[in-house]
Amino acid sequence: MRKILWLAAAAALSIGGYAYWRVGQSVAMPAGIAAVNGRLEAIEIDLAAKYGGRVVEVAVREGETVKAGQVLVRLDAAELEAELRAAEADLRRAEQGRRYAEEQVAVALSELGYSQRAAARSQGLAEQNHASREKLDADVTRRQKAQASLQALQASVGESAAEVAAGQARIEQLRARIAECTLAAPKDGRVLYRLVEPGEVLAAGGKALTLLDMGDVYMTLFLPEAEAGKIAMNAEAHIVLDAMPDRPVPARVTFVSPQAQFTPKQVETFRERQKLVFRVKAQVDAAFLAAHADLAKPGLPGMGYVRLEPSAPWPAPAR
Repeated sequence: MRKILWLAAAAALSIGGYAYWRVGQSVAMPAGIAAVNGRLEAIEIDLAAKYGGRVVEVAVREGETVKAGQVLVRLDAAELEAELRAAEADLRRAEQGRRYAEEQVAVALSELGYSQRAAARSQGLAEQNHASREKLDADVTRRQKAQASLQALQASVGESAAEVAAGQARIEQLRARIAECTLAAPKDGRVLYRLVEPGEVLAAGGKALTLLDMGDVYMTLFLPEAEAGKIAMNAEAHIVLDAMPDRPVPARVTFVSPQAQFTPKQVETFRERQKLVFRVKAQVDAAFLAAHADLAKPGLPGMGYVRLEPSAPWPAPAR
């Protein structure tokens, strides 16, 4: 029993000491600086298949850094490639049909020209009583037939052209689907999760990998209204990670929520009694990320400091 009481007393002292330290920290914070703890975050990108298929290759593992355009996953495209070859053969037949129809139109035009001249001659001769009425009627009928034949052949050319266009569209569609069988990195990043293995069948819309956009790293801070209301957009911020307490990470405020919300349970603020806070996004400087990509590890805990006043001094680094 005494041991239990002793442990309870020790716990109470520890909690009290921690609370006293927190209060001391808030008091010691320079005027014009807001501070709250948080964790580094990065935009997650789910690399998913637009169409279903069997996975034949996964070229990366978790934790690897990838470049934009780098091929990461391949799906089996053999069936689509066979369909493409058949579509290309159909297109060649359609083009041959269009060429034949165009040649027939040329013949029909020649026939129409001849029949028009013959009908005109017969008309002139009939008016001078040098040709019979039957000859004139035959030539006029021949001209009318040539006109009708030409119109039918011109319609056939239109149909053949439509078949060619449909064949070309089908080929483009198949090529696009084949291209979708290769999943490439949309931008530079790091593989967070590898969700499939070769041989597995991925459904349409199924996720293959989750990437972290290492060019978009930030810390979400929850600040009370008294501080959030003073933050200017693009205000300077520092992020001090627990793992690197003597190396502040430069950042900028890129977002302040227009609505208050309850403080998440995993976040502690210096004013814990103020339950309503505003979400603030401190974006890590792009130049720093480019020079220290290996240090940007989403999930690392730390403290975020935001300048409420441009001339406010930053707190001294922890020792």
